[in-house]
Amino acid sequence: MKTVACEIESGTPVHVRVKRLVIAGWAGRDSAEVEHHIRELEAIGVRRPSAVPCFYEVSPDLLTTLARIDVLGAHSSGEVEVVLIQTEADGLLVGIGSDHTDRRVESYDVAVSKQMCAKPLGRTLWRYSDVAAHWDALIARSWRIDSSGERVRYQEGTLARLMHPEHLIRRAFGAMSMIAETVLFCGTQPVIGPLTSAGVYELELHDPVLGRSLRHRYSVDALTHTE
Repeated sequence: MKTVACEIESGTPVHVRVKRLVIAGWAGRDSAEVEHHIRELEAIGVRRPSAVPCFYEVSPDLLTTLARIDVLGAHSSGEVEVVLIQTEADGLLVGIGSDHTDRRVESYDVAVSKQMCAKPLGRTLWRYSDVAAHWDALIARSWRIDSSGERVRYQEGTLARLMHPEHLIRRAFGAMSMIAETVLFCGTQPVIGPLTSAGVYELELHDPVLGRSLRHRYSVDALTHTE
């Protein structure tokens, strides 16, 4: 069990209790875009999945709201993702996170790669009921910041590109809703250019209807090792 201190945008504190942390892969609605993402990963040696979407259960201890994560080596990268959080007291909540993944390990075992890195999550959350009616209009985007400090747009797209959460939940859990204390990362947007490691990532989920955004920024410290 992992407990993460967050708040609903109105300022209401919520202690997110996590028993299950699940990462969705290849969760796009459009088969051509899913194929594009598969080819992005094939280009760095990742094997084609046997079925889409895929779901990977990882340790709840990987979920973090800290502004820094440690990784082994310089071959990991982040992916902006909408995060669904099923709570007991506050119902279904929405956050912004990153499925930070070790790309070297991913080339030979995707499931293991998902377990290798912390999964950053922004502290501020929305109620799903407040955005459900205009879900497809929400925009997920990310930036990478390199060692020179240059801020480069890395991903951007509306959630219309990804499976609707109710469909994704049915595929992942075989039910109409998630069990309380479950967190689901809902898939990512195609990258703009090549998959690239960076020292800092910025994430945003923008709501153009209500004129607000969820944001999170985290840095990546690469641990060195000798063989």
